[in-house]
This record gives sequence, C-alpha cells and structure tokens, in this order.
Amino acid sequence: MTGVTKLILTVGALATTGVLTMSTTAGAQTFERRTNEVRFQLDFQVPADALAAMLPAGFTPNVATSGPATDCNLRVIFIDEVTINGPDNQPIGAGTNQFVYLTVPVTDPSGQAAQIVLGGLTADASSAPGPYGNYLPATTHSVTRRVEVPGSGDGPIVESQDWVFRAGTGEHLELHVEFERGGAPYRPEYERVFYSAQNPQMARVSHEQLVLDILRNTTTTPTDRVRAYSFSGGGGSYAALFDGTEKTLSWDAILWINRTESAR
Repeated sequence: MTGVTKLILTVGALATTGVLTMSTTAGAQTFERRTNEVRFQLDFQVPADALAAMLPAGFTPNVATSGPATDCNLRVIFIDEVTINGPDNQPIGAGTNQFVYLTVPVTDPSGQAAQIVLGGLTADASSAPGPYGNYLPATTHSVTRRVEVPGSGDGPIVESQDWVFRAGTGEHLELHVEFERGGAPYRPEYERVFYSAQNPQMARVSHEQLVLDILRNTTTTPTDRVRAYSFSGGGGSYAALFDGTEKTLSWDAILWINRTESAR
C-alpha cells in the first residue's frame, strides 16, 4: 500500500522454558517479577449465577453502577508480556509470554475491593498452572498485531489484533479487533490485589502504570473507534460463562503497561 507504513508482529507456536521465581521479602510482600506488556481488555456482563458458582466462599461480585465499568462482572484480558524480568533484573525463562485470563471485580471477605482470577490460557506450557494455580496450557495459540500508519500524515493510525488461545480440554478465548488509535491518558501507579479462585489464600499485589484507550463503551459512549470486532469464548470450564447471553460492555486497548508483582 503506497504511502502507508506497516508494522506487523506475529507470535505463534511458542516453546519456552523456565519457571517464575520468588525472591526477597519487603514487609508482607515478596517481590517476584516486573513486566512490560501490551493488552486488550474486554468488559463483559455474563450470567450472574454461573459466575457466582465459580467464586470462593466469602467473595462477592463488586459490579459498578456508574462509569465506564458499569454492569461489568467479568473481564477477559489478552496479554502480550513483551519482557519478564526477575528481582535481579534478568529475564525469567524466555523473558516473554502471551496469555489470556479471566478476572472478576469482587469484594473480599474483609470488605475490600479486589480481583479474582478465575483462570487463564497460556502459550508457555511451563507457566501452567501459573501463579494462581488455574492456568491451562494452550495447545493452539497465536497472536498477531498490525499497525498501519498513513505516510502522508492524513487519516488515523489503524491497528488490528488477532488472539487465539485453545486448550486441549475445550476452553477457548479468541479475539479479532480492528480500531483507530487515539490520544489516551497516562494513569500513574496504583495498586491492585488479585486472589486465586482455585486457592483464595493465594494473593498477589500488582503495582501498575499504564496508558488505557477506551475505544467503545456502552455506558460512557465515547467516539466509537472500533472498526471490526468478533469474540469467541467458552468450552470446558468456561462454557457456563459464555452461553450466548453474554454482553460486551467495553473495548479497551492498553497501549502499554509496566507492572511489578509480589506475592502476599
């Protein structure tokens, strides 16, 4: 295409080795790793009864009633970990991975807002069952991101992303999206706590800095910059969540995120 700059990144059939490690303890937290990531996040409203059956005792959905997360009770987050470094600043294993996980905004037994990780599919089989004990190795996986920049400077930058993760037991999460990039605010560091649905005694603390671009949202109705979208999820242990009645509520491109993770 004349006058257009294209950047294409394709990842597939990954084979990596290495296991996440734990290191020094600071207070009640044990620093494990830091990552630089690109993400695409979908907010969903899924069947409440099916979701409630997957939550550990003492945890209840924390569903927003206003703002961009209104009615969201499940997030599907596709993640390209561009770099993974340990406490010594050296790469862990292959130093990169791609995966997708399901998170639920909840109130924990103490009454604090948190997130529950229901499960995930990972390209790196050695990272399963993962830090939350519920990741499945993806027997089929591919990630492709394409960026087209008009050479003349006229018209929007257009990005397309294709993510495919399928497990041998039937679970699958797949996304195709094409969108126009736009300006997005920088979000300074904040802290979030994630629990495992498999073992709610297991918690991790994430400190994050990111730039998030809300491309389409059913509540706040920003300028719609999603040109094409399709999602397929379900199978196996995910079947009840994606029974055909689920609704997509927000389409969020996380252009970059820097994270540090600690065990608690």
